[in-house]
Amino acid sequence: MATPKKLLTSLDAFRRSHSGDSSLAGLDDLNRQALDILTSSRLADALDLSKEDPAVRERYGKGSPKNFGDGAPRNLEHFLMARRLVEAGARVVTLNFGRWDFHSNNHNTARDTHLPMFDRGLATLIADIYERGLGDDVSVVAWGEFGRTPRINKTAGRDHWPQVGGGLIAGGGMQTGQVIGSTDRAGWGSQGSPVHFGEVFATLYRNRGLDPASMKLPDLSGRPQFIVDKHSPCRKSRGLRRAGG
Repeated sequence: MATPKKLLTSLDAFRRSHSGDSSLAGLDDLNRQALDILTSSRLADALDLSKEDPAVRERYGKGSPKNFGDGAPRNLEHFLMARRLVEAGARVVTLNFGRWDFHSNNHNTARDTHLPMFDRGLATLIADIYERGLGDDVSVVAWGEFGRTPRINKTAGRDHWPQVGGGLIAGGGMQTGQVIGSTDRAGWGSQGSPVHFGEVFATLYRNRGLDPASMKLPDLSGRPQFIVDKHSPCRKSRGLRRAGG
């Protein structure tokens, strides 16, 4: 931990040289809290998969620890680590799995190898969360930044398509097991009542117990801004427990 401690010292020196800046008043406490988290036994235990039931580890699988091209590893154990981190008290866990920019050779790289591995990890994580009674309290989101072209290109791949895309959300006390929104037959664009990404953000904030209609945070100029502009939680995602929002 020598490097983080040096960073902490540098941040402390920076704070002291800007002692008149009220925005830095809590910097020491925040950095101390971050260091405490990194050195805590709870974090170490959560990341130590040798303490997990071998049958559960087998259920998740291992995948590959090597980076997939210029992306993240296709490591199935990361899904298990995510669940253990949540149980240890983490509020948000971000997981990257491989890379998804399949502009060529879709069948061999995506359909036949990449997607089956991802399906195993994600499906096991969701099932595990519900089986442990966490289905009302933990939201699982699988989402990219855009969709892919409906038409396959000349190299047997699909290119970027921001007009429409899809995602998967589970848990969070939501009404699951449904498809919300639709596209035309080929997937060129949305039909009916499209779901805006702002609705997804608002839904996730609601699942965290935050009211996107009233909660504000200051922007860089100090002006209060709503955490989500203009959009409300997706109505069709409301479950019985969270119907009051």
